Amino acid sequence: MTIRTTTLPSGEAVPVFGLGTWKMGEAHSRFADEVAALRLGLDLGATLIDTAEMYADAELVVGEAVSGRRDGLFLVSKVLPSNASRAGTVAACERSLKRLGTDSIDLYLLHWRGGTPLAETVAAFEALKATGKIRHWGVSNFDTDDMAELDGVSNDRACQANQVLYNLTRRGIEFDLVPWSRKRSMPIMAYSPVEQGALARNGRLEAIAARHGATPAQIALAWTMREGGVIAIPKAVRAQHVRDNIAALDIVLSAEDLADLDKAFPPPQRKRPLEMI
Repeated sequence: MTIRTTTLPSGEAVPVFGLGTWKMGEAHSRFADEVAALRLGLDLGATLIDTAEMYADAELVVGEAVSGRRDGLFLVSKVLPSNASRAGTVAACERSLKRLGTDSIDLYLLHWRGGTPLAETVAAFEALKATGKIRHWGVSNFDTDDMAELDGVSNDRACQANQVLYNLTRRGIEFDLVPWSRKRSMPIMAYSPVEQGALARNGRLEAIAARHGATPAQIALAWTMREGGVIAIPKAVRAQHVRDNIAALDIVLSAEDLADLDKAFPPPQRKRPLEMI
């Protein structure tokens, strides 16, 4: 299927759905199944894959899955804050490139804020762009004040995305971070959009799921992608879960559905600290 897209500040269109890899690569016994799941996702049209150097050997899983089919894919990876110095970022990126088996990462993120000054990490990102080792850079787990600070040390429209925890039970970013990002046409990448599987078992979603002949997990995913500017990156290893996740793109939630979801999972009425897992 053709997956709808959103636009980065650079003007490049990217899919609103991607394949997550958190905790992949942690057990050799699951390696083949994880590779097969990613390849199935690619076969079904999901061309964006999100990974990170922190995820044990997840980058090796991705590298195996995309071997021989790198063209047309959008690969996202992340540098740990402990490696985010200028030299450390470059070295970490080179290690990730080797594990991924590619010459370039499409979007390279700072996984969360650490002790390194943002200006130093940004300089490393720009140096990596200049050498073609990354195409774009962004951040992860940055709250609104972090993003404002980042604006002060980077060129306008340089940061391309902010990956944060976002789902029906974690709506705090809607109060300020989502509006801030939309004003700058900067996508939010929503990690854990099904709350590590908890929303797949949430009874408050069952009635809405029944209306659509869907599962609660699919409703949670459809809600996350209900508006432009949000990219959902659920992880799935079982083939049926991969298919179900991608099928959630076809679900169009009605005004009644959205009102019921707001009642069951109220949106924030005040600023909340950014949540992370």
